[in-house]
Amino acid sequence: MATALHKLTDRKVKAVSKPGRISDGGGLYLRVRNVDAKSWAFLYRRGDKWNEIGLGAYADVSLARAREVAGSMRALLAEGRDPKAERDRENEPNFAECVDRFLASMEAGWRNDKHRAQWRMTLGEAYCAAIRPKKVSAISTEDVLNVLTPIWQAKPETASRLRGRIERVLDFAKARGWRMGENAAVWRGHLRNVLPARQKLTRGHHAAMPYGEIPTFIERLRKAEALAARALEFGILTAARSGEVYGARWSEFDLETGVWTVPAERMKAGRPHRVPLSGAALAIVKALHETRISDFVYPGQKAGRSLSSSAMEMLLRRMKADQFTVHGFRSAFRDWAGDETSFPREVAEAALAHSVGDATEAAYRRSDALVKRRALMEAWAGYCEGTMAGKIISLRTGRKR
Repeated sequence: MATALHKLTDRKVKAVSKPGRISDGGGLYLRVRNVDAKSWAFLYRRGDKWNEIGLGAYADVSLARAREVAGSMRALLAEGRDPKAERDRENEPNFAECVDRFLASMEAGWRNDKHRAQWRMTLGEAYCAAIRPKKVSAISTEDVLNVLTPIWQAKPETASRLRGRIERVLDFAKARGWRMGENAAVWRGHLRNVLPARQKLTRGHHAAMPYGEIPTFIERLRKAEALAARALEFGILTAARSGEVYGARWSEFDLETGVWTVPAERMKAGRPHRVPLSGAALAIVKALHETRISDFVYPGQKAGRSLSSSAMEMLLRRMKADQFTVHGFRSAFRDWAGDETSFPREVAEAALAHSVGDATEAAYRRSDALVKRRALMEAWAGYCEGTMAGKIISLRTGRKR
């Protein structure tokens, strides 16, 4: 490395146009492509290898600033430290930034909006708040365990997916050169030896809020201003599946007759499903219709997209009610209909758009039972609003008794 320093002047740097490399001394060089394309570089030798670090374009970095940076790099060398390694360490992303870069590189290949939203939600503040600010190279097994342990038994499916997603992000970081060594989130031969066996969820069962708590919950829900709150309330009042709600389009609604027709392609059973809207449910969509900005009743933040499938789940979490699932409100409706009303079972099953087997239920399916279902949904709305709580509902009158 040259010992003489400050060989260049601002006038010379501005005037030089011949392509090449000009030394300012002490490892600082000006690289010239033409009079308008000049940049700074710091060259140094470490062991048997020469290294070069770009310091930026001359248009952005003055001669004085380039000398200042070069001086700091010489100081690192004098301490036995590698300037490039130190710079890489400074530029290394934290876990949150690494997640963003990983998702940016992967999302183009993901067609499912729900899949994207789930990745962002699980790797966000809800579960990973403790590790998001940490440099990705510093994420340890202990850090991963601190994230997973609180939910490992309580939310086994979520915990398992989260572990796998952290593993993918850390693999991405290693491929980009931001991490060394083994993956702190890998299961086989590593976390498997530390975490207890997971409890498996029983398929088909969803944690349902007891229907007795729903009137109070609806009261709280109506105080929330988020669009997800309106979507969740609408979903509760209609006993619809969450996918049917967040994907709802205005073309599916007849606001005059108060009927929402979910097309076959959006139904689990592959058949169109008419939903009679109670006065409360209709009031929600009419209010949203007045300020509509999209073909979707519940539009997302990005143009042309619906509300994220995880928005209602995140709302439950903010309301400290995430021990229950969105889907569980359908179960609560079914329990209420069986316990608190005299409506036939077939009517409640038709309201849920469940596949039916026997001849009686099949007849309800063919006839649609729209009038009977409307009475049931009005009674359910009255219960949810607290006006019919504790009353047995009669099919014949549709009123409390």
